[in-house]
Amino acid sequence: MEPTSVGHGTVEDSSVEHPGLDIEALRAETPGTAHRVHLNNAGAGLLSRRTLVTMTSHLELEAEIGGYEAARQEQDRIDATYTSIAELVGGQSDEIALFDNSTHAWNAGFYSMVFKPGDRILTGRAEYGSNVLAYLQTARRSGAEVVVVPDDESGGLDTTALAALIDERTKLVGVTHIPTSGGLVNPAHEIGRITRAAGVPFLLDATQSVGQFPVDVTRIGCDMLSATGRKFLRGPRGTGFLWVRREALEYLDPFVSDIQAATWDGDRGFTWHAGARRFESWEASYANVLGLGVAARQALDLGMDRIGERATALGAYLRDALDALPGVTTYDLGRVRCAIVTAKVDGVPTADVAAALARQGINVTTTVPEHTQFDTEVRDVHPLVRLSPHYYNTHAELDRAVEAVAALARAAG
Repeated sequence: MEPTSVGHGTVEDSSVEHPGLDIEALRAETPGTAHRVHLNNAGAGLLSRRTLVTMTSHLELEAEIGGYEAARQEQDRIDATYTSIAELVGGQSDEIALFDNSTHAWNAGFYSMVFKPGDRILTGRAEYGSNVLAYLQTARRSGAEVVVVPDDESGGLDTTALAALIDERTKLVGVTHIPTSGGLVNPAHEIGRITRAAGVPFLLDATQSVGQFPVDVTRIGCDMLSATGRKFLRGPRGTGFLWVRREALEYLDPFVSDIQAATWDGDRGFTWHAGARRFESWEASYANVLGLGVAARQALDLGMDRIGERATALGAYLRDALDALPGVTTYDLGRVRCAIVTAKVDGVPTADVAAALARQGINVTTTVPEHTQFDTEVRDVHPLVRLSPHYYNTHAELDRAVEAVAALARAAG
């Protein structure tokens, strides 16, 4: 399921309106909701108390018995993190590799491919800035070509154009599911259908989508998927993961070898470990790994369908309310939009808007041109204020944020 657009409404924050989600109880288990209006979930979601206790308990165990010993004692729970992440994205546990952030996870997949002069990398205008830099570096090193697929009339990746651009030179299609700079949801399932039919590898950056709504690698048909723990999944910072389809291991050659990734053959050779863990390195923060596992399990227990429905509805409610304000414009593209909302206030610098909201205890952030370079080439709109609610936010909190923005707009007008 990808989110669908939802109109502005007045739905109350109750478990009756949201079966299976007891918003009041979820907020009670989220310490940060007590003193802030947190609308920066696209940056970092608020940890639940369950995740926090898990992480601090493991750090205490390391202090009491030693780091190696604590890891051995908690091995079953560490292994369960792989199982939960795999379940979250519809894969198998041996297809998951854990990293300290999503960029390293994405790099592990991308840089494991070999490019030569004339090869083509197809991507979209919404591609994340770090990915773009990796494409450009690889093109400079190898002689490959980076091709930006045009947008359709809604601002999403044009899948008809994508299909027409794929040919025997196409080595990879790399797409960001949701950009860092807006509420667009790219048509990942249709992209996957096209790449499968063409036999072209598909790398999906799902950093903003995993944890926000259901993401199923089997339905999407991608070959690799990278994501983070810290955003809508509500895991700790310093966590990320890569899912790799088993069949993709045949053409991927990990660009870093490590004792976690390979076994020495006793002579002058080595053998990669089975599955995706060949992309990992040995050292890890197991407090973070355990925290990531708890966050993933909590999302699964709540139900990603319910989470996705509520998050998307809150985003639509906020977007519609901001659009209704004189002097305020939203800039989210796409036929399908998610919980990320971007806006400008006429006559007020974006940084000043974010600072004014922060003084009122409302967490937001801003976009910058360098984070979506290909989008910036055609849209001179950044910086924008980025507001990103999640399922534990309330309509009262969104109304408070809208009123704060309205006051800024009135003062500027």
